[in-house]
Amino acid sequence: MKTYIALLRGINVGGHKKIPMAELRELLLKEGLEHVQTYIQSGNAVFQSLEENLEKLELKIHNAIKTHFGFEVPVLVKTPEGLQQIFDECLFPEEKKVNSYFIVLYTVSDKNLVEGVSQISYPNEEFIITEHCIYFYCSVGYGNTKFNSNFFERKLKTTATARNYKTMVKLIAMSLVNKKDH
Repeated sequence: MKTYIALLRGINVGGHKKIPMAELRELLLKEGLEHVQTYIQSGNAVFQSLEENLEKLELKIHNAIKTHFGFEVPVLVKTPEGLQQIFDECLFPEEKKVNSYFIVLYTVSDKNLVEGVSQISYPNEEFIITEHCIYFYCSVGYGNTKFNSNFFERKLKTTATARNYKTMVKLIAMSLVNKKDH
């Protein structure tokens, strides 16, 4: 039995695509996932499964949500090690890292698109694009930025979902506890 973290994109934002976390936990348990825990309303689930294929897990969760709730939700499944690696690869100094957003990419972006986006800059906003994540720091707060997940998705032609530092730390900790307990 292996531990995984599912990141759901764009749920419970501004009253759209509402998914109560208790209902999500029940749904995932019905789908055969075990020891399901959720964290905050933005679509984070830590669970265990015998399935080792991440794409099959993503599809299983995606299809269950579509059937049960009636709408599409992009789902990204990571191993605890994969999420830890994304967290550890952040190149910002610690004082910026703790105030950063981790925009996790669902697919690897085309190098030419990355080069094009990397030429764009705005005052008080910094980002670093890697294969699996865009590390984003903004001194004026995420709600006041020119850059955001939608901007990067359009420019890089991929799907992405953002998590702040605190959420990343919590999900990694939950996945490690889940791993040890079961």
